[in-house]
Amino acid sequence: QGLSAGMAVAGALVLARSVRMTAKFTSALDIPVEFVEKNVKLRGKLHRVTEKGLEVEHIPISIPFITSIQRKWQSEGLLLIRLAGVELAPSGMAWLRRELKPKQTMWFQLLGREDLALECLVLLNKGRFLSVCLNEEILRQGLGRTARIEGLHHDSHLYWKLHKRLLRAELKALKKNKGIWKEESYSERIRDRISNNKFVQTLKQFASWLRSS
Repeated sequence: QGLSAGMAVAGALVLARSVRMTAKFTSALDIPVEFVEKNVKLRGKLHRVTEKGLEVEHIPISIPFITSIQRKWQSEGLLLIRLAGVELAPSGMAWLRRELKPKQTMWFQLLGREDLALECLVLLNKGRFLSVCLNEEILRQGLGRTARIEGLHHDSHLYWKLHKRLLRAELKALKKNKGIWKEESYSERIRDRISNNKFVQTLKQFASWLRSS
């Protein structure tokens, strides 16, 4: 009887764990604390890019019997995901809206949670065996700056490991003068100085007056 009871308890624990792993999260608050603390990776489907972050539908692990039961009572909702460690420039937001497609599948690694938003590393599939970290790609293109990784302890090994990766990506854009790091050429600087010159501006106004009269 003791053995049977032990097996029953073990079976219940396995079932509870399976239910948890196959649950569809429709809000950041639904995600268990230990998932965030262990930096679990989840899969999702992009719906839209907003000023606040990416709105993503969570795609849970599918186990035939359990999943079919859960679908009957699971609610609808989208997770709000922010790119951890990245301060987006306006051009970065435009790039995301241009490059990311609705219904695009992505993986996101949980790093922190703040109110209803998740701080994550976002991975995009670029082929069968290749994936790109969206956080790093934004910095490599010069479309943002590195920022503090919210949700991780500042003195943790993972924090500095990820922060170094982001800094290296930002440095590549800086060396290549890409995006926000692009320096004006000499001719552009001369043209700006001429156009801002008061005498030139007066001549333009005079020419405009002549045309109108």
